[in-house]
Amino acid sequence: MTLKDVACGQTVKVTKLTGEGPVKRRIMDMGITKGVEIYVRKVAPLGDPIEVTVRGYELSIRKADAQMIEVA
Repeated sequence: MTLKDVACGQTVKVTKLTGEGPVKRRIMDMGITKGVEIYVRKVAPLGDPIEVTVRGYELSIRKADAQMIEVA
């Protein structure tokens, strides 16, 4: 399952990042690394972007990037 598939109000744990090169680096720079917990706060009406809480701060992430984050 990827972060894109998680419903509002759920907390999940990152198991793997599947991006390549600069995209993967950008995701990691935002604080999303293996083992971190992510709480899905809101999803925009059309589904993009997704608002999450990571390491105590709010972050908006595009669906394309959320699809590269595998969670459990």
